[in-house]
Amino acid sequence: MRPLFFVIFFSLISSLNTTTQAQNDFAKLEKNVNVRAKGLIQTLNTTKDTLILKSEFVIHKLYSVSEQSEREIDLNIGEKSIEIPLTNLTKGKHVFVAVQGRLRIVFKVILFEDDEMLLAMNDKKPMKKKAKARLLKNERE
Repeated sequence: MRPLFFVIFFSLISSLNTTTQAQNDFAKLEKNVNVRAKGLIQTLNTTKDTLILKSEFVIHKLYSVSEQSEREIDLNIGEKSIEIPLTNLTKGKHVFVAVQGRLRIVFKVILFEDDEMLLAMNDKKPMKKKAKARLLKNERE
């Protein structure tokens, strides 16, 4: 009975730990689940900083539109698979369009802020987290 208790306790603690770590992701992918889009496999790598597209058919073109309505990626591909690094894109929502012949497959990638670049508001001026900590330390002294 006692080993069973430890197994259950350990599994509960481990599951809570994985959900806490999931909040530190670099990006989130919202796949296109349409039946016509099932030929395009859309995934992120394990560190979630690279978009991986694989297909049975040739991907002719790929482009993305950011929240500011700017095309940050505009590529002519001509291959069945590609890896796109997301580190050079601006933070926020990006709508990706993969062109395969007459078919357009649309999906969304959301890029989150890095831990070091989290912004804190002080007097309506954005500043880095470290700068805010220094400011609070100086106010205490």
